[in-house]
Amino acid sequence: MSARDHARQIFDEALAACSIPAAFARRFAFDTQPYERVFAIAIGKAALPMLAALRARLGRPLAGGVCCAPKLPAELLPGFRYFLGGHPLPNEDSFRTARTALALLQTLTARDLVVFLVSGGGSAMCELPLDARISLAETRVLYQALVGSGATIAEINTIRKHFSAVKGGRLAAAAGDAARLSLLVSDVAPRFLDALASGPTLEDTSTVAECRALLDRYRLYEEVPPAVARFFLNPALPETPTLAPAPVETLLSSDDLLEAARQAAMRLGYAVVVDTACDDWDYADAAAYLLGRFRQLSPGHKRLCLLSGGEVTVKLGPEHGRGGRNQQFALACAVAGCEPAAVVLSAGSDGIDGNSPVAGALVDPSTVRRAKARGFDPAAALAGFDAFPLFTALGDALLTGPTHQNLRDLRILLSAAP
Repeated sequence: MSARDHARQIFDEALAACSIPAAFARRFAFDTQPYERVFAIAIGKAALPMLAALRARLGRPLAGGVCCAPKLPAELLPGFRYFLGGHPLPNEDSFRTARTALALLQTLTARDLVVFLVSGGGSAMCELPLDARISLAETRVLYQALVGSGATIAEINTIRKHFSAVKGGRLAAAAGDAARLSLLVSDVAPRFLDALASGPTLEDTSTVAECRALLDRYRLYEEVPPAVARFFLNPALPETPTLAPAPVETLLSSDDLLEAARQAAMRLGYAVVVDTACDDWDYADAAAYLLGRFRQLSPGHKRLCLLSGGEVTVKLGPEHGRGGRNQQFALACAVAGCEPAAVVLSAGSDGIDGNSPVAGALVDPSTVRRAKARGFDPAAALAGFDAFPLFTALGDALLTGPTHQNLRDLRILLSAAP
């Protein structure tokens, strides 16, 4: 097998190892017997498998709930309302999800338990402005501005938390006296856990002042609709609520994905180094850093695998094509020259990269030459944020389809396989 084959195998095995049913079996241990009824609210890309795993482990029927997922299940549970929330921009079902969940939570009593199943993508899939006068169209413009701002996901979600009627702990606050349990499949750094889906059920660690500072830093007041700008500038804008303590369990995170990739690479005979220092860096800086790190490590290892988790950022220009942060990172590595790495793979564990239908891409030292032979200008594609057409033409785009979970991104740099 070639290094290209090995890179794809490591990625595929890492995804397969991060099974949601297995994570529930390892980490779910909660006695629900004291409660008369158990409800579930599932939001995010992993909503369906999380809900299915909860049912399998619960040992009793669910009384009802809300589920917002990328697709509808084959079996609709009685007492549940299902929605197809938008991502990366909210849609009508995103608003319906939030309204329905808030209405349900307000009916619960101290004899009830609500299990919140939260995963990546939940920010867009469950949304409702705190100011009811702000429309869906205006909300979508805000989200588009945030996605293209170059801000980190924690910074983006700090802004979302203060904008929303369900984020920053407000969904949990609506449960009143009911008991709460939050089960998380996380696509954020562990130190920013309340940024997952913009923290609908967790105590918010950010403030209104920090939110406004970010809006200033990234010049977002100039990008959002006037109604949204007025909302954030309102002197009476409230802080997010203080929550009573409730149990939280992280079932899966990017650490699990990295560990699974590490084990897969070791089985293939590679010496493995894990380096997450460039998490939340600009894609170009991250590419330069990891290629330099690989170059430093190579003399001491015959077969080397450098793994990096987390996400890189991309600040979109006014005109941009199709692609995403993983394809942008991979193309930056190719343009810079991959050597001494024989292959670089960068892909999202959710199977979707930016505004493209692929998870990411794989490059090697021949990528630029092959692209030029097909009439592409790799440097121009990089500058125009238009990597997807190039990688599709080369057959180097990674197509997985939606994986129905999200544990952030995985970057794999390998030396040549003997």
